[in-house]
Amino acid sequence: MASVAVLVFLATGCRNDAAPVWGYPELGATLGSLSRALEDGCAGTSPASCAAGLDRLDAVEERAFAQVLDHRLLDDAYVEARAEVARARELRLAAAAQARSRRDPHHLPLGRAVAAERLAYRHLLAALERLRTAPPPGDGTEPV
Repeated sequence: MASVAVLVFLATGCRNDAAPVWGYPELGATLGSLSRALEDGCAGTSPASCAAGLDRLDAVEERAFAQVLDHRLLDDAYVEARAEVARARELRLAAAAQARSRRDPHHLPLGRAVAAERLAYRHLLAALERLRTAPPPGDGTEPV
């Protein structure tokens, strides 16, 4: 019985520990930060103040993008989600400029643009989560 236990211990101890951790924990932490910032940014505020919160998400999104590139996880769905965020941001910035010229923090097009950008960020989060949880190439022992 003791020899079987020793053999099991030796067999499990002889594995390739150089393989990357599946699940990409640093990307998971960044996704958590992005998700919390997205949810905390607009509770009961005007679209103008919510837009300022969306501007702060850019740094966290860039950190997630760098991690995706580091792990070589880039795919078409993620690229499209990033493009959707960029388009929504451009529309929001144009609507914010129009709202400032009218001096109306509750400008309806700005509210719609903020909602569209928040939705684009949710799509980006979903694409990032799918990338993060996808199995690595091969059987999980190949380098990423």
